[in-house]
Amino acid sequence: MPEKRKASQYVASLRLDRWPRSMAILIGSAAFFLVHPNRLPGSLTPFLAWQIILAFFLTWMISTANYIINEITDAPYDAFHPEKKNRPLVQNKISVNMLLSGWALLVVAALGLGWVLYSQSFVLSLLALLLAGIFYNVPPIRMKDVPYLDSTMESANNPIRFLIGWYILADPFPPLSLLLAWWAFGNFLMVGKRVAEKKFLTAAESSAYRLSLNLYSAGGLFFFMVANGLLFLVLFILFALRLNLKTFLYVLPLIVFYLIFFLVKSTQDRDAAEEPEKLLKNPYFALYTLFLLAVFIIAFWLR
Repeated sequence: MPEKRKASQYVASLRLDRWPRSMAILIGSAAFFLVHPNRLPGSLTPFLAWQIILAFFLTWMISTANYIINEITDAPYDAFHPEKKNRPLVQNKISVNMLLSGWALLVVAALGLGWVLYSQSFVLSLLALLLAGIFYNVPPIRMKDVPYLDSTMESANNPIRFLIGWYILADPFPPLSLLLAWWAFGNFLMVGKRVAEKKFLTAAESSAYRLSLNLYSAGGLFFFMVANGLLFLVLFILFALRLNLKTFLYVLPLIVFYLIFFLVKSTQDRDAAEEPEKLLKNPYFALYTLFLLAVFIIAFWLR
Protein backbone atom coordinates (compact mmCIF):
# COMPACT_ATOMS: atom_id res chain seq x y z
CA MET A 1 0.00 0.00 0.00
CA PRO A 2 1.42 3.47 -0.87
CA GLU A 3 2.67 5.36 2.21
CA LYS A 4 0.31 8.29 1.64
CA ARG A 5 -2.71 6.02 1.48
CA LYS A 6 -1.60 4.11 4.57
CA ALA A 7 -1.18 7.38 6.47
CA SER A 8 -4.73 8.34 5.52
CA GLN A 9 -5.94 5.02 6.97
CA TYR A 10 -4.35 5.90 10.32
CA VAL A 11 -5.88 9.38 10.22
CA ALA A 12 -9.30 7.85 9.54
CA SER A 13 -8.91 5.71 12.68
CA LEU A 14 -8.52 8.83 14.79
CA ARG A 15 -12.07 9.95 13.89
CA LEU A 16 -11.01 13.57 13.69
CA ASP A 17 -14.40 14.47 12.24
CA ARG A 18 -15.84 14.13 15.75
CA TRP A 19 -13.94 17.18 17.00
CA PRO A 20 -17.20 19.14 17.61
CA ARG A 21 -17.87 16.92 20.63
CA SER A 22 -14.94 18.52 22.45
CA MET A 23 -16.68 21.89 22.02
CA ALA A 24 -18.90 20.69 24.88
CA ILE A 25 -16.36 22.21 27.28
CA LEU A 26 -17.85 25.58 26.32
CA ILE A 27 -21.04 24.56 28.12
CA GLY A 28 -19.06 24.26 31.34
CA SER A 29 -17.37 27.63 30.87
CA ALA A 30 -20.69 29.33 30.05
CA ALA A 31 -22.33 27.67 33.07
CA PHE A 32 -19.63 29.08 35.33
CA PHE A 33 -20.67 32.63 34.39
CA LEU A 34 -24.32 31.65 34.75
CA VAL A 35 -23.70 30.56 38.35
CA HIS A 36 -21.20 33.35 39.08
CA PRO A 37 -22.36 36.34 36.97
CA ASN A 38 -20.30 38.73 39.09
CA ARG A 39 -17.14 37.15 37.61
CA LEU A 40 -18.22 37.94 34.05
CA PRO A 41 -16.95 41.53 33.51
CA GLY A 42 -13.36 40.98 34.65
CA SER A 43 -12.91 37.54 33.10
CA LEU A 44 -13.63 38.22 29.43
CA THR A 45 -10.08 38.86 28.25
CA PRO A 46 -7.99 37.67 25.26
CA PHE A 47 -6.07 35.48 27.73
CA LEU A 48 -9.27 33.61 28.65
CA ALA A 49 -9.99 33.06 24.95
CA TRP A 50 -6.58 31.43 24.50
CA GLN A 51 -7.10 29.33 27.63
CA ILE A 52 -10.38 27.99 26.24
CA ILE A 53 -8.89 27.30 22.80
CA LEU A 54 -5.97 25.38 24.31
CA ALA A 55 -8.31 23.51 26.68
CA PHE A 56 -10.36 22.47 23.64
CA PHE A 57 -7.27 21.01 21.98
CA LEU A 58 -6.25 19.12 25.13
CA THR A 59 -9.78 17.71 25.44
CA TRP A 60 -9.74 16.79 21.76
CA MET A 61 -6.41 14.96 22.25
CA ILE A 62 -7.79 12.85 25.13
CA SER A 63 -11.00 12.18 23.16
CA THR A 64 -8.92 11.08 20.17
CA ALA A 65 -6.91 8.77 22.44
CA ASN A 66 -10.21 7.23 23.59
CA TYR A 67 -11.28 6.74 19.97
CA ILE A 68 -8.02 4.87 19.35
CA ILE A 69 -8.79 2.50 22.25
CA ASN A 70 -12.32 2.10 20.93
CA GLU A 71 -10.97 1.36 17.45
CA ILE A 72 -8.74 -1.40 18.82
CA THR A 73 -11.12 -3.06 21.27
CA ASP A 74 -14.16 -2.87 18.96
CA ALA A 75 -12.47 -4.23 15.84
CA PRO A 76 -13.70 -7.84 16.39
CA TYR A 77 -17.27 -6.56 16.82
CA ASP A 78 -17.17 -3.92 14.07
CA ALA A 79 -16.64 -6.76 11.60
CA PHE A 80 -20.37 -7.51 12.00
CA HIS A 81 -21.58 -3.94 11.47
CA PRO A 82 -22.76 -3.15 7.90
CA GLU A 83 -20.66 0.05 7.71
CA LYS A 84 -17.99 -0.22 10.42
CA LYS A 85 -16.71 -3.49 8.96
CA ASN A 86 -14.87 -1.31 6.42
CA ARG A 87 -12.74 0.44 9.04
CA PRO A 88 -8.98 0.15 8.36
CA LEU A 89 -8.14 -1.90 11.46
CA VAL A 90 -10.98 -4.35 10.83
CA GLN A 91 -9.55 -4.81 7.33
CA ASN A 92 -6.02 -5.34 8.79
CA LYS A 93 -4.70 -2.37 6.83
CA ILE A 94 -3.02 -0.70 9.83
CA SER A 95 -1.00 -1.75 12.90
CA VAL A 96 -2.32 -1.96 16.46
CA ASN A 97 1.14 -1.11 17.80
CA MET A 98 1.25 2.10 15.78
CA LEU A 99 -2.17 3.09 17.09
CA LEU A 100 -1.07 2.42 20.68
CA SER A 101 2.02 4.57 20.12
CA GLY A 102 -0.23 7.39 18.95
CA TRP A 103 -2.45 6.85 22.02
CA ALA A 104 0.53 7.16 24.39
CA LEU A 105 1.80 10.29 22.65
CA LEU A 106 -1.59 12.01 22.85
CA VAL A 107 -2.12 11.10 26.51
CA VAL A 108 1.34 12.22 27.69
CA ALA A 109 1.15 15.48 25.72
CA ALA A 110 -2.38 16.38 26.88
CA LEU A 111 -1.88 15.57 30.57
CA GLY A 112 1.60 17.12 30.58
CA LEU A 113 0.47 20.41 29.07
CA GLY A 114 -2.60 20.42 31.32
CA TRP A 115 -0.41 19.97 34.40
CA VAL A 116 1.84 22.88 33.42
CA LEU A 117 -0.82 25.33 32.25
CA TYR A 118 -3.99 24.62 34.26
CA SER A 119 -5.21 23.71 37.74
CA GLN A 120 -5.05 20.29 39.35
CA SER A 121 -8.84 19.98 39.07
CA PHE A 122 -8.59 20.58 35.32
CA VAL A 123 -5.97 17.84 34.92
CA LEU A 124 -8.00 15.41 37.03
CA SER A 125 -10.99 16.09 34.77
CA LEU A 126 -8.87 15.27 31.71
CA LEU A 127 -7.74 12.09 33.46
CA ALA A 128 -11.36 11.22 34.27
CA LEU A 129 -12.21 11.55 30.56
CA LEU A 130 -9.38 9.17 29.72
CA LEU A 131 -10.40 6.64 32.39
CA ALA A 132 -14.03 6.79 31.28
CA GLY A 133 -12.90 5.68 27.80
CA ILE A 134 -10.86 2.84 29.27
CA PHE A 135 -13.63 1.59 31.59
CA TYR A 136 -16.11 1.77 28.72
CA ASN A 137 -13.99 -0.08 26.16
CA VAL A 138 -11.32 -2.28 27.72
CA PRO A 139 -11.91 -5.77 29.20
CA PRO A 140 -12.43 -7.07 31.80
CA ILE A 141 -14.51 -4.05 32.90
CA ARG A 142 -15.79 -3.04 29.43
CA MET A 143 -19.06 -1.43 30.49
CA LYS A 144 -19.98 -1.21 26.83
CA ASP A 145 -21.26 -4.79 27.10
CA VAL A 146 -23.47 -4.19 30.17
CA PRO A 147 -27.05 -3.10 29.36
CA TYR A 148 -28.08 0.33 30.68
CA LEU A 149 -24.63 0.86 32.21
CA ASP A 150 -23.21 1.07 28.68
CA SER A 151 -25.07 4.25 27.71
CA THR A 152 -24.74 5.66 31.23
CA MET A 153 -20.96 5.27 31.13
CA GLU A 154 -20.65 6.59 27.58
CA SER A 155 -22.71 9.66 28.47
CA ALA A 156 -20.40 10.33 31.46
CA ASN A 157 -18.25 12.14 28.90
CA ASN A 158 -20.85 14.93 29.01
CA PRO A 159 -20.41 16.00 32.66
CA ILE A 160 -16.65 15.36 32.46
CA ARG A 161 -16.27 17.71 29.49
CA PHE A 162 -18.50 20.14 31.41
CA LEU A 163 -16.05 20.04 34.34
CA ILE A 164 -13.08 20.62 32.02
CA GLY A 165 -14.72 23.80 30.74
CA TRP A 166 -15.74 24.85 34.27
CA TYR A 167 -12.25 24.36 35.72
CA ILE A 168 -10.69 26.62 33.11
CA LEU A 169 -12.07 29.45 35.24
CA ALA A 170 -12.07 28.29 38.88
CA ASP A 171 -11.96 25.29 41.21
CA PRO A 172 -15.25 25.41 43.20
CA PHE A 173 -17.42 22.42 42.27
CA PRO A 174 -20.46 23.30 40.12
CA PRO A 175 -24.07 22.78 41.27
CA LEU A 176 -24.72 19.04 41.37
CA SER A 177 -28.21 19.39 39.87
CA LEU A 178 -26.77 21.09 36.77
CA LEU A 179 -24.01 18.50 36.37
CA LEU A 180 -26.44 15.58 36.72
CA ALA A 181 -28.90 17.25 34.33
CA TRP A 182 -26.18 17.42 31.68
CA TRP A 183 -25.38 13.74 32.33
CA ALA A 184 -29.06 12.78 31.94
CA PHE A 185 -29.29 14.73 28.68
CA GLY A 186 -26.21 12.90 27.36
CA ASN A 187 -27.72 9.57 28.38
CA PHE A 188 -30.91 10.51 26.57
CA LEU A 189 -28.88 10.91 23.37
CA MET A 190 -26.86 7.71 23.92
CA VAL A 191 -29.97 5.61 24.53
CA GLY A 192 -31.39 7.05 21.31
CA LYS A 193 -28.33 5.62 19.57
CA ARG A 194 -29.16 2.17 20.93
CA VAL A 195 -32.83 2.54 19.96
CA ALA A 196 -31.68 3.13 16.38
CA GLU A 197 -29.25 0.19 16.46
CA LYS A 198 -31.95 -2.11 17.83
CA LYS A 199 -34.37 -1.05 15.11
CA PHE A 200 -32.13 -0.77 12.04
CA LEU A 201 -29.62 -3.60 12.57
CA THR A 202 -30.68 -7.18 11.96
CA ALA A 203 -30.81 -9.53 14.97
CA ALA A 204 -27.57 -11.21 13.85
CA GLU A 205 -25.79 -7.88 13.29
CA SER A 206 -26.90 -6.33 16.58
CA SER A 207 -26.06 -9.37 18.72
CA ALA A 208 -22.56 -9.66 17.22
CA TYR A 209 -21.82 -5.93 17.02
CA ARG A 210 -22.96 -4.78 20.50
CA LEU A 211 -23.34 -7.52 23.11
CA SER A 212 -25.57 -5.39 25.34
CA LEU A 213 -28.20 -5.18 22.59
CA ASN A 214 -28.95 -8.87 23.19
CA LEU A 215 -30.30 -7.98 26.63
CA TYR A 216 -32.30 -4.94 25.59
CA SER A 217 -35.90 -4.92 24.47
CA ALA A 218 -37.16 -2.21 22.14
CA GLY A 219 -39.77 -1.21 24.73
CA GLY A 220 -37.22 -1.14 27.55
CA LEU A 221 -34.88 1.08 25.55
CA PHE A 222 -37.66 3.49 24.64
CA PHE A 223 -38.77 3.70 28.29
CA PHE A 224 -35.17 4.29 29.44
CA MET A 225 -34.77 7.06 26.87
CA VAL A 226 -37.97 8.79 28.00
CA ALA A 227 -36.93 8.35 31.67
CA ASN A 228 -33.62 10.10 31.03
CA GLY A 229 -35.38 12.92 29.20
CA LEU A 230 -37.74 13.41 32.16
CA LEU A 231 -34.84 13.19 34.64
CA PHE A 232 -33.04 15.91 32.70
CA LEU A 233 -36.11 18.17 32.85
CA VAL A 234 -36.59 17.61 36.61
CA LEU A 235 -32.93 18.32 37.38
CA PHE A 236 -32.98 21.39 35.12
CA ILE A 237 -36.02 22.73 37.01
CA LEU A 238 -34.31 22.09 40.37
CA PHE A 239 -31.23 23.95 39.18
CA ALA A 240 -33.28 26.91 37.92
CA LEU A 241 -35.21 27.13 41.19
CA ARG A 242 -32.06 26.79 43.33
CA LEU A 243 -30.38 29.71 41.56
CA ASN A 244 -33.64 31.66 41.26
CA LEU A 245 -33.43 31.55 37.46
CA LYS A 246 -37.18 31.74 36.94
CA THR A 247 -36.79 33.07 33.41
CA PHE A 248 -35.24 29.71 32.47
CA LEU A 249 -38.49 27.94 33.34
CA TYR A 250 -40.21 29.74 30.45
CA VAL A 251 -37.83 27.96 28.08
CA LEU A 252 -39.05 24.51 29.18
CA PRO A 253 -41.66 24.03 26.40
CA LEU A 254 -38.96 24.74 23.79
CA ILE A 255 -36.63 22.19 25.45
CA VAL A 256 -39.40 19.58 25.55
CA PHE A 257 -39.98 20.05 21.82
CA TYR A 258 -36.22 19.63 21.26
CA LEU A 259 -36.25 16.31 23.15
CA ILE A 260 -39.33 15.04 21.33
CA PHE A 261 -37.74 15.88 17.98
CA PHE A 262 -34.70 13.76 18.76
CA LEU A 263 -36.88 10.99 20.23
CA VAL A 264 -38.75 10.76 16.93
CA LYS A 265 -35.55 10.94 14.84
CA SER A 266 -33.99 8.08 16.79
CA THR A 267 -36.77 5.79 15.57
CA GLN A 268 -36.64 7.06 11.98
CA ASP A 269 -33.05 7.96 11.14
CA ARG A 270 -30.19 5.67 12.21
CA ASP A 271 -27.43 8.06 11.12
CA ALA A 272 -28.86 10.95 13.10
CA ALA A 273 -29.27 8.82 16.22
CA GLU A 274 -25.79 7.26 16.03
CA GLU A 275 -24.12 10.64 15.36
CA PRO A 276 -26.36 13.36 16.92
CA GLU A 277 -24.20 16.16 15.51
CA LYS A 278 -25.33 15.09 12.01
CA LEU A 279 -28.72 16.55 12.90
CA LEU A 280 -27.13 19.99 12.64
CA LYS A 281 -26.87 19.40 8.90
CA ASN A 282 -30.65 19.65 8.87
CA PRO A 283 -31.24 23.41 8.33
CA TYR A 284 -34.45 23.42 10.37
CA PHE A 285 -32.84 21.67 13.31
CA ALA A 286 -29.75 23.89 13.09
CA LEU A 287 -31.89 27.04 13.08
CA TYR A 288 -33.96 25.77 16.01
CA THR A 289 -30.75 25.04 17.94
CA LEU A 290 -29.51 28.58 17.33
CA PHE A 291 -32.92 29.94 18.28
CA LEU A 292 -32.90 27.95 21.54
CA LEU A 293 -29.39 29.19 22.32
CA ALA A 294 -30.49 32.79 21.72
CA VAL A 295 -33.49 32.30 24.03
CA PHE A 296 -31.18 31.01 26.78
CA ILE A 297 -28.92 34.04 26.41
CA ILE A 298 -31.91 36.39 26.62
CA ALA A 299 -33.24 34.49 29.66
CA PHE A 300 -29.84 34.88 31.30
CA TRP A 301 -29.77 38.65 30.77
CA LEU A 302 -33.37 38.98 32.00
CA ARG A 303 -32.64 37.10 35.19
